Amino acid sequence: MQGIWRILFSHTCSTSFLLLRIFVGLNVLEVAGSQQGIPLSVVKLWASAFGGEIKSISAKYSGSQLLQKELWAITAPRPGTNSSSEATASVKSNSRINPKSSASCPGGWEESGAPRGNPRKHGESVQTAFRKRLQGPSLGASCPEKYKESEKSVRVEEIDGMKLVKNLAVKMEEMFRKKAEATRRLVEAAEEAHHQHEDNPDLQYEYFNAVLINEVDGEGNNVELGGEFILEPNDHFNNLSVNLSLSVVQVPTNMYNKDPDIVNGVYWSEALNKVFVDNFERDPTLIWQYFGSAKGFFRQYPGVKWHPDEHGVIGFDCRNRKWYIQAATSPKDVVILVDVSGSMKGLRLTIARQTVSSILDTLGDDDFFNIIAYNHEIHYVEPCLNGTLVRADRTNKDHFREHLDKLFAKGIGLLGEALAEAFTILSDFNQTGRGSVCSQAIMLVTDGATEMYDDVFEKYNWPERKVRIFPYLIGRESAFADNLKWMACANKGYFSQISTLADVQENVMRYLHVMSRPKVIDHKHDTVWTEAYVDSALSQAHKLNDKAGPSLMTTVAMPVFSTKNETKNQGILLGVVGTDIPLQELMKLIPKHMLGIHGYAFAITNNGYILIHPDLRPLYQEGQKRRKPNYSSVDLSEVEWEDKDDILRNAMVNRRTGTFSMEVKKTVDRGRRVLKMHNDYYYTDIKGTPFSVGVALSRGHGKYFFRGNVSIEAGLRDLEQPDVALADEWTYCNTEEEHEHRHLTQIQAIKLFMTGRRPHLKCDRELIQEVLFDAVVTAPLEAYWTGLALNKSENSDKGVEIAFLGTRTGLSRTNLFVRADQLSNQDFLTAEDKEGVFNADHFPLWYKRAAEQVPGTFVYSIPFSTALENKSVVLASTAIQLLDDRKSPIVAAVGIQMKLGFFQRKFWTACRQCTALDGKCSISCDSEDINCYLIDNNGFILVTEEQSQTGLFFGEVEGAVMNKLLQMGSFKRITLYDYQALCKEYAGSSDSARILSDPFSVCDVCIFLFSFLLEFNLYSWWNVDLSVKAQRSRGKTVMVPCDTVYPAFVSERTIKETTGNIDCEGCIRSFVIQQIPSSNLFMVVVDNNCDCSSAPPVNMDPIEIMYNESLKCDRLKFQKDRKKPDSCHPFHPEENAMECGSATRLSSPLTVALLPLIAASISR
Repeated sequence: MQGIWRILFSHTCSTSFLLLRIFVGLNVLEVAGSQQGIPLSVVKLWASAFGGEIKSISAKYSGSQLLQKELWAITAPRPGTNSSSEATASVKSNSRINPKSSASCPGGWEESGAPRGNPRKHGESVQTAFRKRLQGPSLGASCPEKYKESEKSVRVEEIDGMKLVKNLAVKMEEMFRKKAEATRRLVEAAEEAHHQHEDNPDLQYEYFNAVLINEVDGEGNNVELGGEFILEPNDHFNNLSVNLSLSVVQVPTNMYNKDPDIVNGVYWSEALNKVFVDNFERDPTLIWQYFGSAKGFFRQYPGVKWHPDEHGVIGFDCRNRKWYIQAATSPKDVVILVDVSGSMKGLRLTIARQTVSSILDTLGDDDFFNIIAYNHEIHYVEPCLNGTLVRADRTNKDHFREHLDKLFAKGIGLLGEALAEAFTILSDFNQTGRGSVCSQAIMLVTDGATEMYDDVFEKYNWPERKVRIFPYLIGRESAFADNLKWMACANKGYFSQISTLADVQENVMRYLHVMSRPKVIDHKHDTVWTEAYVDSALSQAHKLNDKAGPSLMTTVAMPVFSTKNETKNQGILLGVVGTDIPLQELMKLIPKHMLGIHGYAFAITNNGYILIHPDLRPLYQEGQKRRKPNYSSVDLSEVEWEDKDDILRNAMVNRRTGTFSMEVKKTVDRGRRVLKMHNDYYYTDIKGTPFSVGVALSRGHGKYFFRGNVSIEAGLRDLEQPDVALADEWTYCNTEEEHEHRHLTQIQAIKLFMTGRRPHLKCDRELIQEVLFDAVVTAPLEAYWTGLALNKSENSDKGVEIAFLGTRTGLSRTNLFVRADQLSNQDFLTAEDKEGVFNADHFPLWYKRAAEQVPGTFVYSIPFSTALENKSVVLASTAIQLLDDRKSPIVAAVGIQMKLGFFQRKFWTACRQCTALDGKCSISCDSEDINCYLIDNNGFILVTEEQSQTGLFFGEVEGAVMNKLLQMGSFKRITLYDYQALCKEYAGSSDSARILSDPFSVCDVCIFLFSFLLEFNLYSWWNVDLSVKAQRSRGKTVMVPCDTVYPAFVSERTIKETTGNIDCEGCIRSFVIQQIPSSNLFMVVVDNNCDCSSAPPVNMDPIEIMYNESLKCDRLKFQKDRKKPDSCHPFHPEENAMECGSATRLSSPLTVALLPLIAASISR
C-alpha cells in the first residue's frame, strides 16, 4: 500500500508545483491581451489553474498513471539489451519480458483455497457487488506483486484484415448451414407426411389454435380448438411463455377455422412437431421454426399464445410474408393494368385499389413492376416511370400506393392498347438485362372485357407464351368472365373473380401457386434468405414486451411440394417452411477484440441491403421500441455514404473478395459528435448464402493488436474479483449450444473451460487468454480504488462518484466512491446506457472518444441523456497505450464520473485567481461585464452562469461568437447526411370538407355508402393496412422516413488560444478562447457590453433534403447494382395449363375453341 500512497502524494505535489510555476511565471511574463479589456494572460491563468486541478483529480481517482506504469513496466526492455525494438510497436515484433517469480499471493481460485471475493453475478449492479466487497472478509487483500508471478510475453502485431474477414465468413457460413439443414429436415418431413395422407372432406380434428388456447367460455370450460396448453416463460424466446413440446396453429381472421382444407392440412402437418423438437435439441440456438401453408394456416414452434389487436384482428397471413413469397416463386417482372373506365366507379374502384395493393404485397426485392391505368387513354400511375419497371422494394411500393388514391373512373376502356403497352415494356426491359430476367406476368384488374384480344397475344406472346396473364374480374357480374378466363388459360395464367373486399386476399394469392408450378415440377428446393426485417404483426400478436421490442432477423426458407404422382404435372405447392435467425446471433460471431476501438463488421445481401451494420437504425425510441413507419431495407450506400461511386457496395454485391480504403466521418453520441478517420475495408462472400461480409479497420492504433500471456491460475484469480465484469453481448464461451451450459455466466464458463472441467465447451481460447492478461494487469487498481474509498480525507464532498475501466477484451472494472442511492446518474454503465457499455457492435463512447485524444490527456463530457433529465454528471476518461507511439494499440481506457456541481465549483474557483499583486483582478467571471463558458471540442457547454444552458450547443447561446470562431478556423463545420431519418409531417387535408360542400357529391357519397354496406365484410374492413391508414389520418402529425443533412462541429487542435472582435451593429464585442491544458475543453470569455442578439444562432438541427420532381423521378428510375438470384424457374413443359381458374364455368363453344390452343401450349 505504501507504493499507492506515494502515487497519491505525487499527484498532490505535482499539481501544487504546477500552479506555483503558473502563478509566478505569469507575474513576470507579459502576454498580449485583447484590446477591448479581456486580458489573455488572465484567461490563460484561469485555464491553466482549472486544467491542472481537474486533471489531477481525474488522474488520481481513475488510477490512469498507475495502470500506465504497470503496462510500461512489462513492456520495458530487459536489462542489458541494447535493442529498442522490443519497446516499440514495430510490426510483428516478439519482445518477451520474463520477470523473476515472486512469492505467490494468498487467496487463489482453487477450490482448496478461500476465494478472495465472489465475482459479480450476471445482472448484479456494480453498486451491490461493491457493497458486498466492502463487507466481505477479503477487503483490501490484494497482492501488488501478483501480476509478476508468472511469465508474461507481450508482442504487437499488425492485424491481417483479409485473414480476419475470411475467418469470419467461414464462421457465418457454418452457422447459416446449420440453420438451413434444420429447415431441410422440416421439408422432408412435411413432404413425407403429406404423401402418406389422403384428404378427407369430413375429417374432424381438434388442434391447438394459437388464439384460442387456454381460453374458456362463460361457464369456465375450454372453448373449441382451445384446450389446456402448458406455457412456461423462456428467456431464449424473449421471455415469452412457450411450450417446447408442441406447436400451435394460427388461422387468418378471414378464414374458417374448420374449413376441410385447413383441417386436413393441420392434421398431416402435426408430423412436424417431432422434427421441430429434434431440431431444437440438435441446435439450441434455433428460435422460431414454422410451416406456412398454401391454404393459409401457419404452424409455429414452440407453441405460444397469440393475441388479437384492439379490433379483435390478427393482421398476419403467412402467404404475404417475404420469406414465403421468395421461397414459393422465382423472381418476376410484373405489369399491373387497372381499368379506370366509367363502369369502374364506386365500390368497384375501391376493390380494384385493394386488389392492386394486395398484389404489391406479394412482390419482393428481387421483383420489378409498374402500374398502368387505362380508359380511353393509357395513364402511367407514376408518369415519371413511363416505359420502364422499378424494383419492388418497400419504398417504391408505398410510393405507388399513394398514387392509387388519385385514380378516378371515367370514359371507355381500351384494353387492347393497354395490353400492347404492357407487353412492350416487359420485352424492352428484359432485353436490356435489367429486371429479374426470369418470370414475367401481366395482372389485369377490370370489370370486364368485350373481346379476347387474341390478335394482341398472337403478336406479342405466342407461341412462346413467356408472359403469363392473370385477370381479376371485379364485381358480381359474369357477362365477360369467359373472355377473361380464356386470356388466362391461353397464356398460362389464372382467372379469379373478386366480388367483395373480403375476396381480395385469397384470390390474389392464387397466382403464386401458378408461378410456383415450374419450381414444384422441377422439384427444386431452392434455399432463400431474406434481408434484415422486423415482423411487427408477429411481434404484436405475441404481445412482445416493450422493453425487449421487436428484433431484426433474417429468415431461411424452403418450399414444400406435393410428391404424389397423380398431382405431379399440377405442380402443387403445399407451403413454405422457415427458421428465423436473429441478427444478434451473427454479431456474436464477430471477433470484436480484433477489430479495434472503431472497427466493425458488416454484412449485406445480393441487393446491397444491410444485414448487419453498427449504423443500421431500424428502430426509433419514443418511450419504447417501435418499428419505423414505412421502414424499408437500408442500402449500404446510405450508411457508408462517403463512397460516392459505390465501389465498396458493388464489389460486395457481386460477391468479390478484396480491399478498399476511404476517409470517413463516423458520428457518435446520438449523432451529435463526429470522429474523422481513415478506414481500410476487407470483404468476401459467405458461401451458400446471397450475403457478403466485410470488416472495417481504422488506420493508426486500430490496425494493431497486442498479445499478452499470464498463467491461467493468476488470470482466473483476478478475473473472479467482484469489481470485474465481461461484456454481456460478447461471446467468450458459447453457452447456448448445449442446454446444460445455458445457466452458466461467461466467467463461470471460462473457468470450467480453462481448468479442463468442461472441455466440450466451445470457447475462444485466444480471447480468453487476453482477458486473463487484462485481469492480471489491471488488478492493482482494485486495491488502489479501495484505498481511496476508505480514506475519509479523500473525496470528502463526494464529488467523484465512480471510477471505471474498460479493456480491449471487453473486461471492465468499477468502483463506487459513494453509496448507490447517492449516485447522480444510476443508468451509467448499465444496460440502459447503450452507448456507455461494451455492446455487440461497438466499444463504449467514453472509450472511443478517449482513444482519439492526445495520449495522457482526458476527454470530458456531459452525457446528453442525463442533461435532459436534470441529473447531470461529467464523465472524464483517458486512453491507456501499450507503448508511447502513435501506432501503439490502445489497450484500455479509464475514467471517472463526477457530479456536475463539483466540476463547476472547481471551474469557478480557478476563475477567481488573478495576477495582480494587490489581489484586485481586472476582470472576473462574477462580473456582469463578461460571460464565461467552458465548452468541449464539439462546442457543447459544460459550465455557464446560466444553468439552463448546460449541455446546449455553444452556437445556440452565442451565435455571433460561434460564427466568428468558424470564420477564424478555431472550429470547423462538418456536413453530415442521415438517410435513415424520420421527419414530422402534418397529415392535414380538406378533401372531406370539399366533398360535403357539393350537394351532388353528398348524393354520390350516400349511394356509395349504401352499395358498400351491401358488400360489407367486417374482416375486409380491418384487413386493410391499418397502420398505413393511421399514418394518413387527417389533422395529425406523423413521423415519415426522410433524408436529412445536418452539421457537426470540431475544434482545430493546432489552435490553442485566440482573441477576436465582433461588430454588433457598430458596437465592438471582444472575446477570448483558451484551451484547457491536458483536455478537450476550451474556456471562452465574452464581454457583455454589446447586444448581439440580432445575430442568428448557429444550431445543429437537421434539415430535410427536399427533392424536386425531376430529382424524385431520377431517384425512382436509378437502379443500383444487384446480383440476381442464381435460381430461375419461369416455365416447365409438363405444366397443366388447364388449371387456370374455376370461378365460373366456360361455355361449351369457348371450351372447344380453347382446347387446341391449350394442347399446343402444352406441347411446346
